[in-house]
Amino acid sequence: MTEMRAENDTKVYLVGGGIASLAAAAFLIRDGNLAGSNITVLEESGTLGGSLDAAGTPEGGYVMRGGRMLESKYLCTYDLFSSIPTLDGSKTVKEEIFEWNETMKTSSKARLVRGGRPVVAPALGLSEVHILTIERLMLEPEGLLGRSSIAEQFDAGFFKTDFWYMWCTTFAFQPWHSAVEFKRYLVRFTHMVSGFNTLHGIMRTLYNQYDSMVRPLQRWLQERGVRFEYETKVTDLHLNHDLEGYAVDRIEVERAGGPDSIHVGRKDKVIVTLGSMTEASSLGSMDSVPAMKGKADGGAWTLWEKIAVGQPQFGQPGTFADHIEDSKWISFTTTLHDRAFFDLIRSLTGNVPGEGGLITFPESSWLASIVLPHQPHFIGQPGDVEVFWGYGLAVDTPGDFVRKPMSACTGREIMTEILGHLGFVAETEGILASCTCIPCMMPFITSQFLRRGKGDRPEVIPERSKNLAFVGQYCEVPDDVVFTVEYSVRSAQMAVYSLLELKRKAPAVYKGHHNPRILLKSFLALHDIGAAAT
Repeated sequence: MTEMRAENDTKVYLVGGGIASLAAAAFLIRDGNLAGSNITVLEESGTLGGSLDAAGTPEGGYVMRGGRMLESKYLCTYDLFSSIPTLDGSKTVKEEIFEWNETMKTSSKARLVRGGRPVVAPALGLSEVHILTIERLMLEPEGLLGRSSIAEQFDAGFFKTDFWYMWCTTFAFQPWHSAVEFKRYLVRFTHMVSGFNTLHGIMRTLYNQYDSMVRPLQRWLQERGVRFEYETKVTDLHLNHDLEGYAVDRIEVERAGGPDSIHVGRKDKVIVTLGSMTEASSLGSMDSVPAMKGKADGGAWTLWEKIAVGQPQFGQPGTFADHIEDSKWISFTTTLHDRAFFDLIRSLTGNVPGEGGLITFPESSWLASIVLPHQPHFIGQPGDVEVFWGYGLAVDTPGDFVRKPMSACTGREIMTEILGHLGFVAETEGILASCTCIPCMMPFITSQFLRRGKGDRPEVIPERSKNLAFVGQYCEVPDDVVFTVEYSVRSAQMAVYSLLELKRKAPAVYKGHHNPRILLKSFLALHDIGAAAT
């Protein structure tokens, strides 16, 4: 018989219903042998999945705020999903992902498109000074970089290289973002540099990440009795302090239109997803512009602000939440009822949908990119409907074909701009007549990349905590990189193992930069010597 590692009457409350909380619930059951009925997920909205959400209909249009990049070295993510069956029960989610990526390997023939023409395996275009700076950043301790920005590390020419155009759009970096986060990405993805210009090594799920990852995980948790309390906004945590530290003894919530509280017992645990990169998101339509909202339009940032007062070990939420102009951008999801657009892209790029990956327009004033996934992208999507996704990083700059900032554009205007950069001007009227483009403004989408210092992100188990842990994109996980599913899952694994005092550790972060062969390949690629992966 398996030894029970958690006391039978221990209850765990998970604040937030994103992938970090769902992963924590799974680890509590799988590795902590906690009964699912003792786990409660408190979610402010009416759905789970957090930033991995996806929804819609063929008639009204599908919507995805975004999708995180996957690759083979996400060891915590695949550890989790090696235990979760797919919706049809035929295999595990991990097996499905790896089998699918053997079938549909990413190999972009048009990572960049200029003047309506694809650039096959673009040269990175780095100078020797740029390369030396990259190498210095990989070696330099984070403490020396401090709160500096990427722009403070490189000359202006770096931001006109194809390396930067591909790097910043693959990961959504801006020049004013944190040099420390940029450094972490360089180190974390050293093994991918040699195939970077063809997106070699980037993996995808069979469907969108909500259908392929969140829904199977949610069902697995439901089958084990995990409780999900929707439309429940956590407004405060009450801490009981003593000489040994502090513990949460009450969770304040708003639900059913009024305040309520949840008693937290002496043996109970509380795991909080801090902040939210998709908080206050707003949808537009083909003929309306998405509204700009702020942190007061949701509960994640205000909760963090409240509990951090007088508790410096809980971090500095203002570092991430108070700079919307530096963290916002717009994504859009387009639903098509005519095959013309996909056929034109296939002819232009030489890639079938799902094979090519992100297509970026370096000449775009919005620095726009699109990606055409394998179809169907949603479970239940009709065969005569196709869906693609895109985004722009420079949303306050007037467009090149639509002379308005992206932030002031409807879905119709965004599609007009994209079709212009693709050179599909003659086909524009027909495509616009048969599509539904839904833009989404996200004020905090890259807030986790903002310049920060030591202590701005709290530890997963904050100092002197007896029953409280933090998970998600805004806690500190050494060596790993934010804006990834892996970061959220790793934080969840760390939180569960620590709170339950299990004799387990999360898998170590993969360190490809310690491998001489990988370093050699990266060196050659940075110098544009055999850069394309074979």
